[in-house]
Amino acid sequence: MRHRIFHHSESRDAWTDLLFNALLGFAFMFITAFAMINETNATGKIESKAEVLVTVRWADDHPDDIDTLIEDPQGNLLWYRNRDTGLMHLDRDDRGGLADRMSVDGRQITASINQETATLRALSPGEYVVNVFHFKANTPSPVTVSVKVEKLNPRVELLHYDTVTLTGLGDEKTAVRFTIDGDGEVVDTNTVSKPLLSTATRPFQ
Repeated sequence: MRHRIFHHSESRDAWTDLLFNALLGFAFMFITAFAMINETNATGKIESKAEVLVTVRWADDHPDDIDTLIEDPQGNLLWYRNRDTGLMHLDRDDRGGLADRMSVDGRQITASINQETATLRALSPGEYVVNVFHFKANTPSPVTVSVKVEKLNPRVELLHYDTVTLTGLGDEKTAVRFTIDGDGEVVDTNTVSKPLLSTATRPFQ
């Protein structure tokens, strides 16, 4: 019987092959796992898009409830009872001092900022009206409200920034009216008063 004799060089080659194959296996598993992670991230990705951002603010820690009202060219009315209409969305309805406190692990956390935001996801030709409404008055004093309107595309452009004073429960003021042409450009802005809530729809009645 003839016996094969393995030399040291042959055993080293076998060990090298084994190590190389193991490294290839680890590399393959790493690439596969990385691809799966990227695929999961891609499927969970949410792209937010808006053309106009409306920001309404009043004094921090103020207990009064101020509402944002927006009317689009089609007559759709955005407000807290209709938070998603047409191409408009009320992102945050701030109720003043109400619901600004919560208990976490026995500690009271307070959100002092009073701010509402609304977005217009696309623009149609015509006039938009932005009003503010004194929904609930917990103090006897007037409330100064700032209103900022920004056009976001193709670059951020400030369309309007000013303050209005609300004098108490039920007071509604026009902050700004702006008109969009067929090319999506703003061609006019003004502050001529236009009430958006009729007596029949006012929530406090």
